[in-house]
Amino acid sequence: MSDDAATPDLPPAARRALAEAEARRNKATAPDLPPELGGRDGPEPVRYGDWEKKGIAVDF
Repeated sequence: MSDDAATPDLPPAARRALAEAEARRNKATAPDLPPELGGRDGPEPVRYGDWEKKGIAVDF
């Protein structure tokens, strides 16, 4: 967060904390998961809404 104009009302400690959090997010990598065998087609239903099984849609 090099743009101090975007957060003028935050104290310096809060700006440092935001910068540290952004650095951690940039450094983080996605976990190396094995491929799913026999999974559903299309987008992940838990993340994208309805789960459909045999014509019945369940909204989480």
